[in-house]
Amino acid sequence: MTSLSVVPSPAKLVRAFFRAIPAAVALATFVHLAQGGFRGLHTLGWTEAALVVGLLVGIGMAAWRRAMRSSVGAVIDLRDDLELGGGLISAAFIVVAIGGGELFPIVYLLMAFLVAFLPRNAGMTLLGIALVYDGLVTLGGPVVNVTGFLTHTLFLALFAGLYHLVLSARMAVAKRAESDAVQKRIREVEERARTFRLVSSGTQDSFSGMNSDEKWLVASVKEIEGAVHAALEIAETGLRTDTCAAFLLTSDDRSLKLYDCRSASERVQREKFNAGEGIIGGVLKRRAPVRMNSPQGLKGVTYYEGGGPTVQALLAVPILEGSGLVRGVLVADKLKNEPFTDQDEKMLTTIAGEVLRSIEVERVMSYIRKTRDEKDRFFRAIEELNRAGSPDQVFVAVLEATRQLAGLDFCAVTLVSEQEGKRVHRVMRMTGVTAQGKALEGRTFQDNNGLVANVVRYGAPLPGRDIKAMDRQVIFDEETQVRGLGALKIFPLVAGDRILGTLVAGSRKKTAFEQDVLRMIEVIAIQAAQAVLRAQLYEQMERMATTDGLTGLLNHRTFQSRADEILAQARRYNRKCSIMLTDVDHFKSVNDTYGHPTGDQVLKGVARIIKTLARDTDVVARYGGEEFVMVMPETDVQGAKIIAERIREAVMAEVFQTEMGPLRITMSLGIATFPDNAMEKQQMIDLADQCLYHSKRNGRNQSVTVAQMQGGRKLQAVAE
Repeated sequence: MTSLSVVPSPAKLVRAFFRAIPAAVALATFVHLAQGGFRGLHTLGWTEAALVVGLLVGIGMAAWRRAMRSSVGAVIDLRDDLELGGGLISAAFIVVAIGGGELFPIVYLLMAFLVAFLPRNAGMTLLGIALVYDGLVTLGGPVVNVTGFLTHTLFLALFAGLYHLVLSARMAVAKRAESDAVQKRIREVEERARTFRLVSSGTQDSFSGMNSDEKWLVASVKEIEGAVHAALEIAETGLRTDTCAAFLLTSDDRSLKLYDCRSASERVQREKFNAGEGIIGGVLKRRAPVRMNSPQGLKGVTYYEGGGPTVQALLAVPILEGSGLVRGVLVADKLKNEPFTDQDEKMLTTIAGEVLRSIEVERVMSYIRKTRDEKDRFFRAIEELNRAGSPDQVFVAVLEATRQLAGLDFCAVTLVSEQEGKRVHRVMRMTGVTAQGKALEGRTFQDNNGLVANVVRYGAPLPGRDIKAMDRQVIFDEETQVRGLGALKIFPLVAGDRILGTLVAGSRKKTAFEQDVLRMIEVIAIQAAQAVLRAQLYEQMERMATTDGLTGLLNHRTFQSRADEILAQARRYNRKCSIMLTDVDHFKSVNDTYGHPTGDQVLKGVARIIKTLARDTDVVARYGGEEFVMVMPETDVQGAKIIAERIREAVMAEVFQTEMGPLRITMSLGIATFPDNAMEKQQMIDLADQCLYHSKRNGRNQSVTVAQMQGGRKLQAVAE
């Protein structure tokens, strides 16, 4: 019988050798100290010099290893701590052995540092190592200094003990500070609750001993804070402002206070200021938006502290309730003389309405919460809606909330859109249906006389009469029938002056829709509409921020961050990763000969081909101009070469139809692989770029790896 043995690979043996250097050098220093080494400058020789150099190298390697493990999120284990700490202790005792006992405070300081910043087990182990070293220095020399050793031991232990005492004291102080911060936050929430009219401003509400109410108020204010913060983010991105802020009237309606802002300036007023002064005061009095700009700077800007920036363009809109009552103002400004447009004013006015609607919805919820404690499910449903980050998450949340609130048997959400000037309805999500009914999700139907279409048309809930009189009424379209319902109600999803779709609720029970249930579902429909609108705005803004407008691929900035994530994963799990850079050959001549519209058509076609041939895990982006980049995780150089050749051949086979006749193009591609060619992202990009231009210099229409490029250079050097 032949036995098989596993032989470590050369790479693993090399890594193991280098990993052993810090511990080996520290141990060698330990032994040399025990044998009487480093007993003064006159005793230093080549052995001591070699040990010092090796010790410095070991400390550097241990520190570098810790830094690399931290950068990829790996766990720092006990061995890492002991390698670095042992090296530092060895270096400190070498200094003490050479310079004398007067330098021993260096060891105290080092131990205080190590015990303070390393885990307890590592700190205590290093303390023991330091005591052993001290014994070698003070007891192993010609003169045995027992008193000195005991003194050093006492002080080293004292430093370690004092650390734990100081740490405990700091934790107690931090705990008290945290408790004070919580109480302060509760008081702030109480004041903001009065600002939002969630509680009466004329009563002295106390939250002491009311844990459930405290939690509710915090949740309500947080919901509003989240909505306002999201709205300001959208406004800042859409209007390209220097400052975008929401100021709300205090409970006495005499002062304004900053609620939230997005600003590069630190001079925005954080304290209350008079609501009747300056430009903002005019907005509140007139209850109308104000747009102003001046290259010399605007006067009457009261929402900055003294020494604030000079505002040259300003847009302010009031936050108005339906009754005309002013609740605050949204302000957007620019430090450059770039006037705001009518479209900007419309956008900020819409966002102001969004802020107000957030407050109004929370006010309605507060009323329901106070008067009907048993409706906790209603509030959990609203929270789920507010946490939903995408339209699909909103659909799931609203259907689940509606179904649970009224014990419904059937729910659906539809959205409406305009296509070629005609309304088109789409069933987005359904619950309480069979598998056959579930297949209707995603189905579209044209505008008709069904209930869903009429709700969108009139903006009012339907039906308005008993379901018995309309058992054959069309809900969606003629081809979609819902049978067996005893009660049905369809609510419009209204966001401002837009109707986004409908919420369809049905039950087999005829008495399912009592008045309070209808009101709660109505509120959920309002909140769902706001959530859908926010999610759509976020998706739109995210697409604008992360994708290239011409090709639809990721843009350069997003590619950089995604590449960092993929390379971090490759480092952590020791996997391959390749980057490919591509460039359209003679693209300038395409633009010059066929025109820029044709050039854009070519770029779109190339982007489509690369995206089609890329795998789901690959990241494809437009790098700039006619250059594209692709990051391929879990891909070695051979796999990357295969993908590159497929793309190159597909581009070469593509025929672009132009006004001047058919057009064919080719591409050059460069490939670099981690960790074979480089360890860092920028190094890989630079190497891929060099391979790309090597391809162009040597005939174009080819993909080149780093090995091929280096081999070509060697052949060229030999030829020369």
